[in-house]
Amino acid sequence: MVLASEVKEGAALHLDGKLYKVLEVVRHAGSGQMHGFIELKLKDIRFGHFSDKKFKQTDKLEEVELTKRQMDYIYSDADACYFMDPNSFEQVGVPKESVGHIERFLKEGMKMSVELLGEEAVSVQFPKIVELTIASTGAGIRDGQDNTMKPATLENGIEILVPQFIETGDKVRVDTEKVKYVERVTTKRI
Repeated sequence: MVLASEVKEGAALHLDGKLYKVLEVVRHAGSGQMHGFIELKLKDIRFGHFSDKKFKQTDKLEEVELTKRQMDYIYSDADACYFMDPNSFEQVGVPKESVGHIERFLKEGMKMSVELLGEEAVSVQFPKIVELTIASTGAGIRDGQDNTMKPATLENGIEILVPQFIETGDKVRVDTEKVKYVERVTTKRI
């Protein structure tokens, strides 16, 4: 058990029979007759639902210890995304509801940190930035329009906006949360 005032971002909590990941902790100071409280922005680990819950600072919450293991992504099916431990070759499936929209960014062989509750894989810690290749994009517009963007399709089929100087075959960094171009890594060499 942990006091609500001691909960940190990234912690796993067992509340109302469900397992939650703490995304954000907001501390509200009290004034006058109103006591301070803690607001937690939570994500249901198993189903991917988001919720906000408020607690008194002295409320006791059940914290759950998740173990993390580096694993390689191997494939997905209709229900789960599968990862393999490179040392033991053990395979685990993480439910697609838990993986969420980041599944679009998974590439075979990608190294990920998988969170386990006992022996059950419950979630994946995905990097905020990934490197992908531009599969197709139009020709850039020249003559002083450096700040305009054009559409481009990534190797995984996602369409994003990129600067005019980006060409087909370039490798770029993409923010997985905002699904947005960050910077160019390399250019293609012919």
